[in-house]
Amino acid sequence: MDNIDKSPATRESVWAEFREIAQRQKETDRQIKEAAAEFRQLLAESSADFRQQLAESNADHERRQKEWNENFEKSKADFDRRQKELNKTVGGWANNVGAFAEEYFFNSFEQGKRGFFGETFDSIWRNLQYPEQIIQDEYDIVMINGNSLAIVEVKFKAHENDLPDIVKKAETFRINYPKYENHKIYLALATMAFYPKLEKECKKAGIATVKQVGDVVIINDKHIKAF
Repeated sequence: MDNIDKSPATRESVWAEFREIAQRQKETDRQIKEAAAEFRQLLAESSADFRQQLAESNADHERRQKEWNENFEKSKADFDRRQKELNKTVGGWANNVGAFAEEYFFNSFEQGKRGFFGETFDSIWRNLQYPEQIIQDEYDIVMINGNSLAIVEVKFKAHENDLPDIVKKAETFRINYPKYENHKIYLALATMAFYPKLEKECKKAGIATVKQVGDVVIINDKHIKAF
């Protein structure tokens, strides 16, 4: 208590105190400016690092995307090539199987199976198709006499969805070959594999069924109708 200066303030002491306060404020402002500059420097450096990392990340992403696209295109090209080879193989197999079925049934008819539908046919044609056809169609086996003709559609493995096209052949044949427009036309489906629903639908449509049973060709024409 005895050390406290209790002397009255003078003008000189007040100005001295103001100068000291101003000096301290100036020092504080300097420190704030330095801190702000340091912060801006750190921020700039951090932003530069961030931009660099972002650019590197984008470049890496683009590189990976490019590699993925290239690999995808290579894989797709390889898949397309393999698919074409498979289609070619399967298509060739299907053509060979179809040709075998057609050969088998044609030989059966040619070797004496022409007498059915209550008719005897004098001529037998195979793959009847001429460029001058008005309506493009193909007739696998055609047997003809003076009054009637039979069109036999040959399938290795037929389906009931084939029947509308078979029925339509009677109409297209008359248009394409007007010479026979007054002939009765009989239709038949010859296939190596029949199933109950297919036979039932053939009967409903009036189409004869021709099938292989062992080494024998069986013809069911009880339900046949003339088109």
